[in-house]
Order: sequence, then structure tokens, then C-alpha cells
Amino acid sequence: MFLLPVQFYACEAVLEEQGIFGDVTTDEWAFYLLPLDDDVISLELPEFFRDNFLAGDQRWVRTAGRALHLLHSLFGPFSKIFGIGRCSKMTYESWREQVDEGEQKARQAEIGNVFLIDRDVDYVTPLCSQVVYEGLVDDIFRIKCGCVEFGPDVTSSDRSIKVMLNSQDKVFNEIRNEHFSNVFGFLSQKARNLQTAYDKRRGMDIQQMKTFVSEELKGLKQEHRLLSLHISASESIMKKKTKQDFQELLKTEHCLLEGFEIRECIFFIEEHINRQVSMIESLRLLCLLSVTENGLLPKDFRSLKAQYLQSYGAEHLLTFSNLRQLGLLVEQQPGETLTVMESKVGKLVNDRTAGKLTDAFSSLAKKSNFRALSRKLNLVPKSDEEYDLRIPRDMAYIFSGAYLPLSCKLIEQVLERDGWTGLEEVTRLINGHEFAVTGGGSADLKPKSDAQRIILVMFLGGCTFSEISALRFLGKERGYTFIVVTTAITNSSRLLEALLDNRV
Repeated sequence: MFLLPVQFYACEAVLEEQGIFGDVTTDEWAFYLLPLDDDVISLELPEFFRDNFLAGDQRWVRTAGRALHLLHSLFGPFSKIFGIGRCSKMTYESWREQVDEGEQKARQAEIGNVFLIDRDVDYVTPLCSQVVYEGLVDDIFRIKCGCVEFGPDVTSSDRSIKVMLNSQDKVFNEIRNEHFSNVFGFLSQKARNLQTAYDKRRGMDIQQMKTFVSEELKGLKQEHRLLSLHISASESIMKKKTKQDFQELLKTEHCLLEGFEIRECIFFIEEHINRQVSMIESLRLLCLLSVTENGLLPKDFRSLKAQYLQSYGAEHLLTFSNLRQLGLLVEQQPGETLTVMESKVGKLVNDRTAGKLTDAFSSLAKKSNFRALSRKLNLVPKSDEEYDLRIPRDMAYIFSGAYLPLSCKLIEQVLERDGWTGLEEVTRLINGHEFAVTGGGSADLKPKSDAQRIILVMFLGGCTFSEISALRFLGKERGYTFIVVTTAITNSSRLLEALLDNRV
């Protein structure tokens, strides 16, 4: 029996309890990194989020540290390591222990800065609907290990087909990071270009035709097949995601992000719940409302909770407990307005005489403080400015210009400042356990000239395709190459499904 990525003592204990410990031969496969694409690597540990952030089980922290150590051993010393989040701090410490224990090999650095980010630093981003093409494909068809299975509605036949989605697919590579509103225009142009390439055959002599068949025809046929698949996939997405309901859903999300018409948003969520449109979608809207508003008013919390349980079953009481524990769906305490909460956080963070977190501070750590963070980092662009999605001006295009992902904005700010200096108020509101450490390495070995432009970003608890698209955009704008390492690819459905609990 092979156990991956690591064999825990608990596995042996279970075998011993069942009385088969001596009859079963076990071994472990140290599987840490699965390259999904040129710039995306996954540990394929979807259980990481629930185990670490909900259950407090830190068994995967060392696995993440080992993955980082493997990258460090392959690509040389890192220049600087920036991190935010309690799990990030533990992962860094685990990695440092392994570096100190191992043999040091002097070599040129091929990666500059490294970022470690906890998923609970930014819950808003995975709770928002994805509107870039790759994100929508993941939401509708579910991308697993870089593969997607298109059903009969896409293949126009009675069978399904599995397709690898990466940069080797030329059609997909050009539309994966595009806002969905731009995808059909690109595909139409691509079809015309392909037809022009086929039409070159007319008027060719025998030698030219022979060259065309041997060198170009196979590639054109492959491109034609992929183009047909992505056109059909886009049509399927259009049917499911461009209905009136979806437009109203996006409008509600944007209002929640901006903090406008909250009462109308609550009415929409109530209607969504009472119509039993989707259990996960209803839960996602509830969580987005709570996180953006720093908790729900007691009367709203009780009412929405009662309606949800009546619509989807009382067994989800434990789900609400899980969400409250993570700070995703909480009830505001009397007198805890946003201003009061911000002052409390600032006061507690400044009070370092005890040298450890107080109980009061731990309870405040579950609050999102989204409005204050949004103002300080300008996460929500002004709605009166027209946003051209064909020529995006910033990372907000991944959410139709309505929101800049907090996780990516933090990376941008730290890179600009070369550290957390000037972001003290932001890190206080996040309570992120931020740190910045010089990577070290041999003094006589200078990093390769382009190494400082290569940034490794490690998400602990999962990241979304929208965040990956945002980092690619930032890299293109600022001249960086981002390599994303994640415990798993996530989205709102996967995030919330990990927290569902119906054991009542």
C-alpha cells in the first residue's frame, strides 16, 4: 500500500487497530509538486484548507515546507521571502529547518522573491463569481489536475472527451485570461484566420501542396478541433451564465463589494434561498454579505439563517458553525460598528507588552474589516468611471472592473515597497502575522540577471484561476514572471463544499 505525499503515524495506528498492521506492507511516495502549466504548480491537497484552517490540523504544513524546500534546492537561494498569515509563518519555519538540516550547495539563484499567502487572508476573492474564461470553465465543468471533461453538450456527440488545458493548447492559451465578454470576438477572428490558412491550398502546385500537407495541415487540423471545442464550451457557458439571473447575481455582488443598496441585496439573497436556486450559491452570497459588511446585523443573521435551514435542511446547522468559526458568516455583536472594530484592532496590535495574542485579539481576528481594507488599498474602483474590458487598466478586469483581488494587491504593494513598510495599517486590519526575510545564500554568487524578475507565489489553502489571471496581468504590466504554487486550485464551490457539514 502506497501513501502519498507522506505516511503519517496515524495510518499505522489505524492498521494496527484493525489487526492487519503486520500483513500490509506500506511505503510512501513523496509526491509534492504537480506542474499544471508553465507557471502553475499544485500540491493537489484540496483537504489542506479544511484540515488547517477549520480543524487546526497542521499535518500538511511540513508537506508544504518540503515542497518549498524542493523548489529551493532546484532553483537556488531565494533573495527575499515575504509572507502573511499564521500558516505561512509555520510553513516558512518548517522550510528553514529543512534548509538548516540539509547540505548547502552553492549555486546561482534562478528565482528572486517568494510570497507565502494564507487563504484566510482574503476570502472575498474566492467568494466572487469568476468571469475570466478559465475560471468559468472551472466553475461549469470543473478542471481537475489541469484536465477538463467536456460532455455531450460540448462535443455534439453521445460521448464525453477529456482535454488538457494548458499553454500547449494555442487557442486556450490566448483566451484563458480574457474576460468572457471578449472571448467570442477572439474565437470568431481565429476561425476567419484558420479559414484563410486553409484557403492557401487553392492555386498551389504539387510541390507546394506536398509541403503544405507535411508541415502545416496537421497543425491546422489540431487547431481547428480545439477551436471547435472552445466555441462549443463558450456557447454552453453562455446558456448557463448570461441569463437574467446571472446578471442580477453579478449586480448584487458588485453592490456588496461597493457597500451600496445592502437592503436590496438581502432581499435578493432571500429570494435566492426561498426559490432554492442553489444551496452553494445561496451560501456563497450569505458569506460574501457577511465578509464585506464585517458581519450581519443580529436580526438579519437570525432571519437568513432560519430561511436557509428551512429551504435546504436543518442538518446544515453544523455548516453554519463551521462558517462562524472561520469568520465567513458571523453575527455582529451589539455596539461593534466598523469604526469601533478598527480602533480596537489598532489598539490591540500596538499593545505588544504581553508578547502574545490575548483572547480578545483572537476573537477580533475572525473579523474581516473589508471596508477599511478596501479604502486603504483602493480595492473597489470608482463606479462612475467607465471600465473598458477590452483594454483592461488593472487587475480589477477579472471581476468586470468591480474589485481588485486583495491577495494580488498585497503582492503588488509589497513589490513596490520591497517590504511591508508603509502597510502597517493594512496588516493590522488583516492580523496577518506578516514577515519579510532576506533569503541568504552564498555572497560570491550573484543571482542571474533575470532572477529578480521571477516571483514565486505560494497560496496555502488554495487559489483561484481568477487570481492566477490577475498575477499574469500584473506580471505583463510590471515586467515580472509569476510562478504560482498552490495547495490546490479552488473556487467558491470547492471552498464552501469543504465546509459543508450535515452530520446532524
